[in-house]
Amino acid sequence: MAYPIKSILTGAGMALAAAPGQGGVVASSDAGFVVQASVDVALAPDAAYALLAEPGRWWNSAHTYSGDARNMVLEAKAGGCFCETLPDKNGKGSSGSIEHARVIYAAPGQRLRLSGALGPLQSEAVTGVLDFAIAAAPGGSQVTLTYSVGGYMRGGLAPIAPIVDKVLVEQLDGYKRAAESKG
Repeated sequence: MAYPIKSILTGAGMALAAAPGQGGVVASSDAGFVVQASVDVALAPDAAYALLAEPGRWWNSAHTYSGDARNMVLEAKAGGCFCETLPDKNGKGSSGSIEHARVIYAAPGQRLRLSGALGPLQSEAVTGVLDFAIAAAPGGSQVTLTYSVGGYMRGGLAPIAPIVDKVLVEQLDGYKRAAESKG
């Protein structure tokens, strides 16, 4: 599949203008990129970690294959899957699944690290490391997301970096909303 670089670049410009929260592309080239964003939540570090393992509560359904974030699970232990179930066309049972990433480091209350190429990166010859660092902060915790991606992508990786940044900042904002909700 060819990627329309012009539309990616146009989308990237719009994404930068609309990106909420504290995020940004830290480094970028055609061979890879690093994006990073942080959010403060009124949760103790252990509770902040536990919420990461509930992506169905905070991941945006618009950025799922099934159209419903409630189909996503994350088993927060080494070897655990960040996966999504694909319901069958009748909405009864499942017809498939997707592995978005695999947990490679799990330290409750401190860090959760996953390896995987998210979204459209999954069909390219790239790998990514998604790291959530949790630190105690006044009033709760600071959660810092860092996503490092490298490899080969048709059209290069630099053009998609701002788009990935926008999408991940959006997920972190959803995480903060879930942390602030009562349910």
